[in-house]
Amino acid sequence: MNFLQAIIVGLVEGVTEFLPISSTFHQIFTAKLLGIPQTDFVKLFEVFIQVGAIASVAILYWHTIRTDKELVKKTLVAFVPTALIGFAMYKVIKNVFFESTPLMLTVFIGIGAFFIVYEWYLNRKKIDLKKELTSFTYKQAFLIGIIQALAIVPGVSRAGAVLLGMMFLGFKRSESARFSFLLALPTLAAASFYDLFKMRKLLSGNLSHIEILAVGTVAAFISAYVVVKWFITYLQKHSLTNFGWYRILLGILLLFGVK
Repeated sequence: MNFLQAIIVGLVEGVTEFLPISSTFHQIFTAKLLGIPQTDFVKLFEVFIQVGAIASVAILYWHTIRTDKELVKKTLVAFVPTALIGFAMYKVIKNVFFESTPLMLTVFIGIGAFFIVYEWYLNRKKIDLKKELTSFTYKQAFLIGIIQALAIVPGVSRAGAVLLGMMFLGFKRSESARFSFLLALPTLAAASFYDLFKMRKLLSGNLSHIEILAVGTVAAFISAYVVVKWFITYLQKHSLTNFGWYRILLGILLLFGVK
């Protein structure tokens, strides 16, 4: 992996991590399109740069984390089922789900279609999403954690699953996104540091590649910072329909263009 590839993959990670379009899916296919072989170092790189994305949300939501203790507790409650399922299915996720291109593409397109259908249903029934996070309960938080845990297949999107789950409960799109960002902190941190722990020998043996890791992490931080700020504003006036069409069109293109 060279510096240009590191920047591109880092930007893709930051842009897609908090949008409902599956960052894992985009990382996998970006590597394919750039001709980056899946070496042990590349796998380490893809995990390591998530730290940049995590840092962007921590900075943007530091005031909320520091002052809203009740919301922080609910975030941790939502994290519990994700942690349990993720740990129990770690080998299946890495060795089965990440290796099945047809499965990823099918899921990616299918979830996109679901976005469109669900938004059409909301519009047709004239359902107004009104709830704010001040009314969010611990029971609802645990339910959202279970829904997030179902997004273990690349292509589903952790952020997308949380957004849809929150919207099913009647929460505003922008409020749903806020909770998705907060829930990403323990979820991504736990997943990233667990992976890094599993690859600790590889990390210590690749100090010569520290510049590549640093460049990718900075790129992920900058792009994630911009996207997180933009996404809240976007959802105040728009639905998830455009993301649904994006998933369908990209999925079809990749279906015919990537082996």
